[in-house]
Amino acid sequence: MILSLLLLGCVGATVSGCGVVAAPCRVASAVIKMVPVVGGVAALPTDGCAAVID
Repeated sequence: MILSLLLLGCVGATVSGCGVVAAPCRVASAVIKMVPVVGGVAALPTDGCAAVID
């Protein structure tokens, strides 16, 4: 019983930290999107990276 509660707590903590892990992808995407004309297209891989992590 205690082990299952501990495991559930660890899983919850891991899932809630996904935003922190995805932050570098989101920051890189924002920087790339500032490039005129091609920024939106060039940022698609970094957007995908953040979406997969979330």
